[in-house]
Amino acid sequence: MIAFLHIYFEFLKIGFFAVGGGIALVPFLFELSEKTGWFAAADIINMFAISGIMPGPLGINMTTFAGYHAAGAGGALAANLGLVTPSVILMVVIANILKKFMNNKYAQNAFKGMVAAVCALISVSVYKIITDTLFDLRAFEAGANFMDSLHIKAIIFFALMLFAIRRFKAHPFLYICISAAIGLVIKF
Repeated sequence: MIAFLHIYFEFLKIGFFAVGGGIALVPFLFELSEKTGWFAAADIINMFAISGIMPGPLGINMTTFAGYHAAGAGGALAANLGLVTPSVILMVVIANILKKFMNNKYAQNAFKGMVAAVCALISVSVYKIITDTLFDLRAFEAGANFMDSLHIKAIIFFALMLFAIRRFKAHPFLYICISAAIGLVIKF
């Protein structure tokens, strides 16, 4: 029971600050991974990839995976409840004072500031995903040659898929299936 409460409160904290959708969760999940050890940092990329192809909101899917890694089905439930609690509270409060709230210039400025924060969270997420999939920063920081720290297969695959997406404009599900199949064969 204590573990479930711990998971709930960790995701409750994340829910208050991860504004901007599922990709904004990524930096918080990396921090949670380091702090608790419930899942490996490498698992986050897999959570992100699988959550992206699953139906439903990206953030909820990633939270489900993270909670499940931490403590099974009960952990997944606790994590999801923790993540959505701040949103539910805020929606109830905002619904009651919406007209007055939206006409307030300070509230409008606060929303503008939140846009900047969301951009920063998404930028950090993109940076973490790119550095964890295309580069080995730990090897580079440990003194490895820059070329040795590149994941050449992943970079080539990324470039080819980017070209295919831009050139052929097929349904995204096709590219997801192709990527999954190639990833299983090549094992990046």
